[in-house]
Amino acid sequence: MTMILTTAETVVAAAKAAVSEHSLPPMSISIVDSGAHLVAFARMDGTFIASIDVAHRKARTAALFATDTAALGPILRPGSAAYTLENSNGGLIAFGGGVLLKDDTGKMIGAVGVSGGTVEDDEFVAQAAAAALT
Repeated sequence: MTMILTTAETVVAAAKAAVSEHSLPPMSISIVDSGAHLVAFARMDGTFIASIDVAHRKARTAALFATDTAALGPILRPGSAAYTLENSNGGLIAFGGGVLLKDDTGKMIGAVGVSGGTVEDDEFVAQAAAAALT
């Protein structure tokens, strides 16, 4: 499976449903393919404007490094081996809310990035969105 629009729309719908079902704040949701190129985006009514860029950077970061953004945090902190790497690739985000999207064989097909709530809220919604593909 490759990332196609209908797949991306399924992920966006799952993210919006998670926000609604858990009474979380409105969020921005970015879906990229495995090359970190935008496939779909939604900004829920009422979310703050900065969440647009943050959601997209989370999705891109996850895709570019083939790992969830929450896992990157420890290696990008001051004093770590990769400190300042977040300044590469047009700016990266290394905290929760960027999650890989995989097909039914486990192959990465893209990533979802979510922003608008706490880091924990964003991570929860991104994980729920990714689970829509399994």
